[in-house]
Amino acid sequence: MKDVQVKPVLRMAVLCTALALAGAASAKTLVFCSEGSPENFYPGINTTGTSFDANSQIYGRIVDFERGGTRVVPGLAEKWDISPDGKVYTFHLRKGVKWHENKNFKPTRDFNADDIIFAFERQWKESNPYFKVTSSNHSYFNDMGMPKLLKSVEKVDDYTVRITLEKAEAPFLSNLAMEYAGVQSKEYADAMLKAGTPEKIDQEPIGTGPFYLVQYQRDAVIRYKAFPQFWGGKAKIDDLVFSITPDASVRWAKLQKGECHVMPYPNPADLDAIRKDPKIKVLEQAGLNVGYLAYNTTKKPFDDVRVRKAVNMAINKKAIIDAVYLTTGVAAKNPIPPTQWSYNDAVKDDPFDPAAAKKLLAAAGYPNGFSTDLWAMPVQRPYNPNARRIAELMQADLAKVGITAEIKSFEWGEYRKRMQAGEHQMGMLGWTGDNGDPDNFLNTLLGCDSAKTNGSNVAKFCYQPFEELVQKAKTTSGQAARTPLYEQAQVIFKEQAPWFTIAHAVQLKPMRAEVIDFKLSPFGRHNFYGVDIKE
Repeated sequence: MKDVQVKPVLRMAVLCTALALAGAASAKTLVFCSEGSPENFYPGINTTGTSFDANSQIYGRIVDFERGGTRVVPGLAEKWDISPDGKVYTFHLRKGVKWHENKNFKPTRDFNADDIIFAFERQWKESNPYFKVTSSNHSYFNDMGMPKLLKSVEKVDDYTVRITLEKAEAPFLSNLAMEYAGVQSKEYADAMLKAGTPEKIDQEPIGTGPFYLVQYQRDAVIRYKAFPQFWGGKAKIDDLVFSITPDASVRWAKLQKGECHVMPYPNPADLDAIRKDPKIKVLEQAGLNVGYLAYNTTKKPFDDVRVRKAVNMAINKKAIIDAVYLTTGVAAKNPIPPTQWSYNDAVKDDPFDPAAAKKLLAAAGYPNGFSTDLWAMPVQRPYNPNARRIAELMQADLAKVGITAEIKSFEWGEYRKRMQAGEHQMGMLGWTGDNGDPDNFLNTLLGCDSAKTNGSNVAKFCYQPFEELVQKAKTTSGQAARTPLYEQAQVIFKEQAPWFTIAHAVQLKPMRAEVIDFKLSPFGRHNFYGVDIKE
């Protein structure tokens, strides 16, 4: 009796194991050697590309950017209407869009308008129970002036949402395609609130995106699986692994060995070897980015434009680019990159002129120079391959004009938080564009709204002639009419010198030859939907 029962069970077990192994053998796994751990899995409070990369696999947005481009295409909304005065946007949402599920929660309904309302209100309304969960610092939402811009976000019916603005806003649609606008499940949020664990929606996320989260181990690995019910069709790869590898040389070693398929931010010094390896291909394009040294314009002595100009002239920019960026950077003179429409090439950069710098310092009341801090990022970024080395070169140049600069650094999350709070006198940071619009640089990084504590304007620069041009450009429609406003804003930026502009870095992406159809994102993102891998 016993034998009769065991044999079929054993045969079935062997068969299941064989099938599982066959399935495992044919499953396609792509490994991305990412440069760091995400801040969390809630895109509304994240500010780094590292976090956006981890989040964007999971979430959908109301609209998206086309793969590899800046054109806005349908996302969770399949179409939309805009009123003639540019103030009312009506979004018609897709039906039948499924949510992921996890051990905490199994959805009982498809995506609908309630989820869009939640995505807005969580960042906008302090009365929302999720406003302060994980963090109340919705820096993107605030830096773009969304709280003042939005008049109402209304559910017309389950699959229609109407957004009314206080005034027309040229980049509004592009702003909604940005990563901070990832949509979370209202039903999951309600369930976790009821369970007394609201933070779980940000730690154990579910979304509507092409991949769902399987496992996250901080500073080690993120594992995702393709979501079979994704509205756009299942991804071509089955398993996606982020192997967290902060050191660029280690990323390159892993790529060579085939331990990962794609790596970001190679060391400029490794590029010759990378390009010579027949198993590797390198995608490259001009980066939509800028690396800079910000002066805290609210703190002495940097509240004096003469001091800012003097420091600009004391630093040898060409020497920095030659030593650190090698062939991967071009000197920056404007706060927007040359690939950005409205770039003002007529602007002249400050010359490297230590003698003139000394004269300006004396005129500003610092004939013997002064002491300051000089903050350097602890990590390699798309716009800056080695901030510590740049800081050392700057420190040596400044000493020659009598300025003593003490180099400081902190853990990356802490570094950004403290700079946004304005603790520094001088600090290095940078930016990769998020939406292809000059507003995303000039307003987000240098506008008065984002100069407030926790904003992205770390120079704390709020200068009315500049502000008026940038705000006017926001509400003007058409590139032709907006361009001269931005061109003039760049002239004022150079006169006021809130930054020492360092460089625009070339975007380089080394990958294994077997990777198919990975597209470079102008925003420096790493999205793996649509990517395939040769067996």
